[in-house]
Amino acid sequence: MTETIQVGQTVPDFKLATFQPTSGDFGEFSLSENMKAGKWTILFFYPADFTFV
Repeated sequence: MTETIQVGQTVPDFKLATFQPTSGDFGEFSLSENMKAGKWTILFFYPADFTFV
């Protein structure tokens, strides 16, 4: 079952594969690591589109 998250709620920790255009290689994003580093994170969902943003 998918959990619904509303604006203002805390997002559960997650990891995902990324593409780093500056190095031309793949990497990994971790929400918890990003938060530990004090970086802001904006999450958005754009259904039915498979493009690199």
